[in-house]
Amino acid sequence: MTEKNKISRRNFIKIMAGIGVLAAGGGIFTLRKTSLGRDIENQARELLQDKQFQYLRQMVTSDNTRSRRIMWQASEYMSNPQIRLRLQNDTKREMVIPAQDDSFFDDGENHIQYSAMLDRLEPGTKYEFAVEDGSKASKWFPVQTATDNKDKFSMLIFTDSQSSDYSDWRNVAQNAIKRHPDAEIFTNLGDLVDNGEDSSQWRAWFGALDGIIDQIPFAPVVGNHECYNRDWKEQLPMAYLRFFNVPENNSKDFNRYYYSFDYGQVHFAVLGTVEKEIKNFKSGLMDEQADWLEKDLQRTTKPWKIVLMHKDVLQYRIARMPERKEGISEEGQLFMPIFEKYNVDIVLTGHLHTYRNRGHVIQGKHDPNGPLYILCGLSGNVRYDRLWTDHALDEVVAPQPETDNYMTMDVEGNVITIRCFLPDGTKIDEVKVNK
Repeated sequence: MTEKNKISRRNFIKIMAGIGVLAAGGGIFTLRKTSLGRDIENQARELLQDKQFQYLRQMVTSDNTRSRRIMWQASEYMSNPQIRLRLQNDTKREMVIPAQDDSFFDDGENHIQYSAMLDRLEPGTKYEFAVEDGSKASKWFPVQTATDNKDKFSMLIFTDSQSSDYSDWRNVAQNAIKRHPDAEIFTNLGDLVDNGEDSSQWRAWFGALDGIIDQIPFAPVVGNHECYNRDWKEQLPMAYLRFFNVPENNSKDFNRYYYSFDYGQVHFAVLGTVEKEIKNFKSGLMDEQADWLEKDLQRTTKPWKIVLMHKDVLQYRIARMPERKEGISEEGQLFMPIFEKYNVDIVLTGHLHTYRNRGHVIQGKHDPNGPLYILCGLSGNVRYDRLWTDHALDEVVAPQPETDNYMTMDVEGNVITIRCFLPDGTKIDEVKVNK
């Protein structure tokens, strides 16, 4: 978190000079009065219209017990963008957090975007916030912080939502949250869109998540399709990097490509496996990540360690010429020894558009003491029907021909349960990991 994004107690008092304040829950909340002392709680505020305020998203932070990143788009620049925050249903004490202009230019468009960090929140507390611009305001949205010792929560897992029209993606995501309304957090393991420069695809992707990404925090993973321009040539994943302000990794060259965060009793390491796509623009991503990952996994004190990454750790045989042999991918060769060394519990991957549960693996062989590896399938409509020959390590393969799917992960004490579902809710796999 930068000083520019963070509002200190002193700065808040300066901003709210002349207005009475109360200390509550470790933060500063202002009595909702005007400078003339009139109670404005019952005054109607003009509602921000759809294009004035859209694609609201909650982003994970490094410490989800005490903070949350809020981002949104607008069709025109706001005159005074800010977040109004309060404890849930507490209409008397509120905090105002200025938003920063995080706009950028891509695909011939000026993407007007704002970002605000809600920090110094209390663990395990229900808040709500509204986006404001002068006299206009959005409706209230919930923010639920985690707790340090939270040993029970549910997560939704999607991957490869790239699509032709994103209707399948909408169907998968919306049905998933309807069936699992208690999910507190969700991820998408890369290839969010088919073309990373196509702004219309990003709008369709965000639109499909209405009622999800604005309600619970999102942990994104960069995929290779985020690195394609309109001419289908490789580029840096500009839109992805700007749309998703993720926890700082202190990298000079690869900020936002990879990161880590904690949620409850789980430490998540999120890897960026796009070195092949960006190598003509900058190099060193994989080696830098390997060094960072060792330090990151060594440093955490959380009992559970989970890795999220796009490209898979295994290489599948393809019979066409030139034939590609079954084995371990370049990503697997680099990272699997680190996963084993630091006792990573679960590794979730995407990229190949097929669901495969490999069980626990050490040094390329099944071993109950190794990490559980799951290739998570696809959540869009781009399918590689029967392309991949089964791998020797595959234990569960989705029914063929494959369709889209989603997954849930339920953390409860010393057990994590992962389930895979078809879009209609049919369960096709379930696996438990015991600590």
